[in-house]
Formats: sequence, C-alpha cells, structure tokens
Amino acid sequence: MSSLLSLSSITPRSWQGYAALVLLAGALLLWPLVDAALGYGVGTAALIFLLLLLAIEADNFPPAVGVVLLFLGAHGAAWLLLAGITGNEGTARASFYLLLAAAWLLAWRCVTVLSALRPASRWAATALRLIIPAIFGAWILIIWEAVTRGAGIPFILLPPPSAIGVRIANSLPVLAADVRQTIFKAVIFGYIVGSGAGFIAAIAADRVPFLRRGLLPIGNMVSALPIIGVAPIMVMWFGFDWQSKAAVVIIMTFFPMLVNTVAGLAASGHMERDLMRTYASNYWQTLFKLRLPAAAPFIFNALKINSTLALIGAIVAEFFGTPVVGMGFRISTEVGRMNIDMVWAEIAVAALAGSVFYGVVALFERAVTFWHPSVRGG
Repeated sequence: MSSLLSLSSITPRSWQGYAALVLLAGALLLWPLVDAALGYGVGTAALIFLLLLLAIEADNFPPAVGVVLLFLGAHGAAWLLLAGITGNEGTARASFYLLLAAAWLLAWRCVTVLSALRPASRWAATALRLIIPAIFGAWILIIWEAVTRGAGIPFILLPPPSAIGVRIANSLPVLAADVRQTIFKAVIFGYIVGSGAGFIAAIAADRVPFLRRGLLPIGNMVSALPIIGVAPIMVMWFGFDWQSKAAVVIIMTFFPMLVNTVAGLAASGHMERDLMRTYASNYWQTLFKLRLPAAAPFIFNALKINSTLALIGAIVAEFFGTPVVGMGFRISTEVGRMNIDMVWAEIAVAALAGSVFYGVVALFERAVTFWHPSVRGG
C-alpha cells in the first residue's frame, strides 16, 4: 500500500493539514483497516488516501476552490470508510481510526476556511451561517456511526445513527401521533398560558411594590422545585390526559417569564424615565413607550428559555401517567421493551422540535428587536 502513494510532495499550509498528513502516514504503517480486510479493496483504500491528500493540498488553491476540495475530500473519505465498515462491525483496526481522524481534521479546516469567508451577498452570508453548523453536526453523526460500527458497540447500548434514521422512517405515524399529543397539545398550550401569565404577573408586580416583594422570592423557590415532584401531583389533579402535562409546563414557564420581565422593566435608565416625566407621561404611557421596549431582550430571553423548558417538562410529566400516546410515554415504554432505537428516534424528534421552536422564537425576536445593538451586531 505504501507504494501506491507518495507523501513527500505534499505541502500543507495549516496545522490540520500537517496533522492529517502524519495520520495518513501512521495509517499506512498500521495497515490494514479491518481485521479481515474484506471491507476495503485496494481501489477503495487508494481512493480514500487520494481524497484525503487532495484535501490536504486544498490550501494551495484559491479559497473558493480550496473549500470545495476540503469538503469533497473529507466527506468523501468519511463516506467510503463508513461504507466499508458496514457489515464488518467490530473489526476496525487503528488505521481505520487514524484515517477517520484525518478526515475530521480536514473537515475542521474546511469550517475554518468557511468562517473566514466574507460573502458580499446577503443570501450567501445566510447560506454560510447554515452550512457551518450543518458540517459540525454532520461530523458528530459521522464519528458516532464510525465508532459504534468500528468498535462493535452492542446495539442495546448505543445504536448507530443510520439505524435510528431507519427507525424514524419506519415509525412516522407513531412519531407523528406522539408529537401531536405532546407538543401540539401540552407544550404549546402550557407555553402560551405560562409565559402569558408570567408576563401579566410581572406587570402587576412592577405596578404594585407589595407584589414584587412577595412574588419574586416565591418565584425563586418554586423554580427550584423538581419536575418529578410536581408531575405526579398534576396528574392526580388534572387526570392522565394532556391537561396535566400542560399544567406542569405552565408551572415551569411562569416564573422564568416573571423574573426576566421584572428585571427587564428595570433596565431603562433614570434619564429616560425623567424625560418621560417631563412630558407628563403617566405610568402606562411610560410602560408601553419606554420600559417594555427596553425590556424586550429580557422577555425574549425568557421565551427562548421556556421553549426548551416546556418540552422537557411535558416529556418528563408523561412518565407519570398518560394515555397510550406521547413522547414521554413512548420513551418509558420502549426502554422497558429494550427497543433502544425507538427511544433514540423519539429523542431525535424531540431535539429537532425543540430546535425549531427555539429558532422560531429567535427569528421573531430579531424581527421585533431589530433596533437593539445585540441584533444589529449579529
């Protein structure tokens, strides 16, 4: 194998390239990739090395060309490595992991080059902001897949992402029913009611000092209550359907909104308040024209925090009693049946739903608080 490729003429220009070159040399010395040497023919192995060497040389090209070579070389080599180890689980040797590490370093270099680009058009800048985290996330899955298959990790301990993807594709009706029960009923209702009630309570606490002194200490105490202590009580009070889970979500989202809104209402400066008083503005005029706009970043911060708390609260609450549908119910049931791929499928769907929920709130924040320095700078 060492006669197929010459490493002497390779001239990397980054530390990732030098490290990848060293890893390639180590992989040649420790050949073969798998014990049985059945997963990789000479042609496949040579193509893996050629792709990685091409990616190492990418820094010698213009950035626009180099980033394409880095992307194709790193991800093409990773795809060939994964394709070869499939069916030969548990047989990977050190050279397999060295080549995987080299591909990962070159993908790192690809992200570094992408981060340094300054596109002129807005759509290109938006695409760049999406591509960089996509590559980062893809490599988490690539490494996960390679390690679980290469080391032969038992399926019941940690299934590979490909198996989880197959399970998601084969269980779409069940997953859709669970999402409808947990998210579209319990989470959304509890999120709206809890956040809205916390906002109204914050306005009342700001208006009445007695409420501010009494509610905030209680809010700090209640926010520390464990979900596993509150959820069974809510199930006893409101039954096994989604209403009890929505009650848990309301409790979890109420106090973050209360505390953040009260802090935000105090964010406006004394000079601005004095100016409003010189204009003979009453409390409500000052509230709507000065204090609420100044509190908007705090309010949206609470909304973003609540977007994840609501989903966590509803799923955990379903562990303590629910109809035969729901994400938490499915997780607890499938763990007992040792269907770990279904458990991970529910986790993946929950993570995706939480990310979308958070992203929608973040986009709405940018549209509403476009004037704020933190948004203008981002």
